[in-house]
Amino acid sequence: MNRTLLALTSAAALALPALALPASAQQMSMPMPAPPVTTGPASEVLATYNRVKDNVIKAAEKMPAADYDYKPTADIRTYARVVNHVTEAQFHTCTTLNGGKFDPASVPTEAVGKDAIVAGLKASFAECDKAYGALTDANISEMLTQGKGKRSRIGMAWGNVSHDNEQYAELSTYLRLKNIAPPTSEK
Repeated sequence: MNRTLLALTSAAALALPALALPASAQQMSMPMPAPPVTTGPASEVLATYNRVKDNVIKAAEKMPAADYDYKPTADIRTYARVVNHVTEAQFHTCTTLNGGKFDPASVPTEAVGKDAIVAGLKASFAECDKAYGALTDANISEMLTQGKGKRSRIGMAWGNVSHDNEQYAELSTYLRLKNIAPPTSEK
């Protein structure tokens, strides 16, 4: 009985200060509303794509141009190659999602330097923006030919997001090895 009375008294005491505030002050102290909930699989993959897109672009921009040829060990890719790998993979996936065919010339060589490599990366994201923007819950199960097989639109889209996340982790490691904070660590 004493425990129940103590719990009720404590709860009432904690609630009283909020009840004593004018309505406008109570609204100000309430938590912000949650971000809008996605309405289906197409909007879920689009939201996730947009988050990783921002991280990958910022990581590409953060590395100094002089360090684009950096590689942690002799048998690992250069930073430029990792960025170009994202560009190439995205063009492969998103041109297919858009009904086109991948053009290898759309990916710059590592020798052209940071500005051209970042421009190529952004162009691949522009291609993917169209592809992800066209995804709907009605068309996500449509099967498309990719390489020698067929994949669903949603499978291709999620595969691209997953790959971008993996490559962002690698870019982040390179940045940290150069004592540069990755974009997701800047808070």
